[in-house]
Amino acid sequence: MKVTVVGAGAVGASCAEYIAIKNFASEVVVLDIKEGFAEGKAMDLMQTASLNGFDTKIVGSTNDYSKTAGSDIAVITSGIPRKPGMTREELIGINAGIVKTVSENLIKHSPNVILIVVSNPMDTMTYLVHKTTGLPKNRIIGMGGALDSARFKYRLAEALEAPISDVDGMVIGGHSDTGMVPLTAHATRNSVKVSEFLSEERLEQVAADTKVGGATLTKLLGTSAWYAPGAAVSGLVQAIACDQKKMFPCSTLLEGEYGLNDLCIGVPVILGKDGIEKIVEIELSDAEKAKMQESAAGVSKTNGLLEL
Repeated sequence: MKVTVVGAGAVGASCAEYIAIKNFASEVVVLDIKEGFAEGKAMDLMQTASLNGFDTKIVGSTNDYSKTAGSDIAVITSGIPRKPGMTREELIGINAGIVKTVSENLIKHSPNVILIVVSNPMDTMTYLVHKTTGLPKNRIIGMGGALDSARFKYRLAEALEAPISDVDGMVIGGHSDTGMVPLTAHATRNSVKVSEFLSEERLEQVAADTKVGGATLTKLLGTSAWYAPGAAVSGLVQAIACDQKKMFPCSTLLEGEYGLNDLCIGVPVILGKDGIEKIVEIELSDAEKAKMQESAAGVSKTNGLLEL
C-alpha cells in the first residue's frame, strides 16, 4: 500500500506521521514545491521509526511526481493556510489553481488513485477535482466532516464532563464556519442521547463552538490547526487501505441524495477499498433539513467563484 501526501507543511507532515505510526502502509511519499523541504520532513520522520516502532518507509520529493507513481491513495493538503480573520472561502483563487495542477499530476502517474482533498475551501476544492479530472465519484473524497465531527465530540465530552470514548456524534454540511450542521439530536453518550444530560441551551453552545472550531484555533495559533486535521486524514486513509467499511462524514458529490445535486458537501459515507462505497441517507428533522439546504446554498455560491 503506497500513499502520497502532497504538501509537507504542518497538516501534511502530521498526516504522514500518523499514517506511518499506524503501520498499515508500506510507503508514504511526501511531496512539496519548496526545495529540500519534503526530503527534510521525511528524514526527520524516518528518524522516529525506531522510537515509535513503525516500518513504513517515508520518502520526500521536491515536486517530482514520478516518485508518487503507483500510489493507491493520495492526499492533497497543498495551498495557502488560513490566517487569523480569514475565511476558508477567501483562499479559493490561489488554492484552486494549485489543487487542479496537483490532482492532474497525481492521476498522470497513478491512474487508479483515490484522492482525499484537504485544501480549503474544502467542499469547493473537492468539487473542482470532480469537474476537472473525470475520476469516478467514489474516488474523490473531501476530508472536512471527519475533522468537524472530531471537534464536535471534543466539545460534547467537554460539556458532559465525560471521557471522549463515551461520546459519539456527527457533523454534516459544508466545511465552513457557517455551513456546518452538528447533529446534536443524534449525538449519544454510550447510546443514550446527550439531550438526557445537557440542556438545549448547552447543546446549542456546543454546536456553536464546533462550527467555529477551526477559526478558534487559527486565532490562537496564528495559522490553521494541524494535529486534528492530520489525524482525521489518517483515519480516512486507513479505512480505505484496510477496507474497514467505516462510516465517516465526508464531502462527496451528491446526485439527488438529501435532495441535493451537483455539489460536494459533507454527508455520512462508508469507506472501503474502493473509496466511497455508499452514501448513507439518515432521517433529518425539518430544522436539520433547513440547515442543510442553507449550507448547500453557501457551498454552491462558493462553487460559483470557480473558473471551470
